[in-house]
Amino acid sequence: MNFTQGNKVVLIGDGAVGSSYAFALMNQGLCDELIIVDLNEDKVKGDTMDLSHGIAYAPTAMKVKKGSYQDCSDAAIVVITAGAAQKPGETRLQLVNKNVAIFKSIVTNVMDSGFNGIFIVASNPVDILSFATLKYSGLPKERVIGSGTILDSARFRYLLGEEFDTAAISVHGYIIGEHGDSQFPAWSSANISGAPLAQKLTEERKEEIAGMAREAAYEIINAKGATYYGIAMGLARITKAIFRNENVVLPVGTLLEGEYGHSGVYVGMPSVITRAGVKRIVELSLNEEERQKLSQSVRTLKDIQDSIFE
Repeated sequence: MNFTQGNKVVLIGDGAVGSSYAFALMNQGLCDELIIVDLNEDKVKGDTMDLSHGIAYAPTAMKVKKGSYQDCSDAAIVVITAGAAQKPGETRLQLVNKNVAIFKSIVTNVMDSGFNGIFIVASNPVDILSFATLKYSGLPKERVIGSGTILDSARFRYLLGEEFDTAAISVHGYIIGEHGDSQFPAWSSANISGAPLAQKLTEERKEEIAGMAREAAYEIINAKGATYYGIAMGLARITKAIFRNENVVLPVGTLLEGEYGHSGVYVGMPSVITRAGVKRIVELSLNEEERQKLSQSVRTLKDIQDSIFE
């Protein structure tokens, strides 16, 4: 294997999402060493101390330290949550110009350290920034993973679980496409233990559930300023899948290379995750309406992406 082994994680960005991810890592005992990098060194100092004081009650004796980009040299995973935050009323795509510039600097610094592991990108707009990370890092696509629609799909599964009074873990369904306003649920494959769900709901109710999943971020941001617990759990789930070589299917952001007739753009797609990153995309049997929605979602992202990277 020509990539870094072990389970050292470097977290770049110690805001609400980053610190929540660090807390999830510690609670689940997912790595032996976590290095946190942020421009706000006092915040990092406080968080590393605070987290370390909980280690006595954690599953493993994880080391949590303040660090720098040089610590990426032997990291297995670098997780990027840094960037300008989404403001109330602002779409994820409006963040694009600010955050692409930030990412060019971050990814260049990481690669200059000699990093040879896997990137997980969570900053928004995550699909564009995942593509930027791929471009600026030069790593193979399987080792640049976006959080994609992992949170949107979790919201979808939660809502369906509530609808049918069933645990979300037993609900199988994906929201695919952009992590943003053009996302959509793949109703044709949503099921509970193999039992299809699309026929059990009216078109109106399906639209309501899709809308609740799509608009959840805006509602949370309006209520408390940011979303972080849900995405932190999603990032921890991706990390676990990588370190434990699970071969599990998760709806992460990955580069399309001909799937559904599209190429050259990151979107949220169910993908097999292993220790080497994204093994392959699992192509769902989309109906014609869903294929059209995917094309629209890809076009939305491509238009912005092409204006930046042409």
